[in-house]
Amino acid sequence: MMDDKSLEAARELATHYHVSTSEAIRRAVLAHRDQLQGHPLEVRLERKRQFQMVIDAFEGHDPQEEVRRIKDEDEGF
Repeated sequence: MMDDKSLEAARELATHYHVSTSEAIRRAVLAHRDQLQGHPLEVRLERKRQFQMVIDAFEGHDPQEEVRRIKDEDEGF
């Protein structure tokens, strides 16, 4: 059971997302849980995988040398 104010909010969300009121409530509950607990495990694992790919792509990269090389190519611009 929901009070009138909560039911109206659920209906507004449902209209906004073009879903049923029940689906809007499910999404709201999950979103609130994720907001409190952080992103779900599968999202965190995917972000970790992508971050590791970036780290691997720059392995052995010397940023100071890169800046020197670019300055030399641009004649100190």
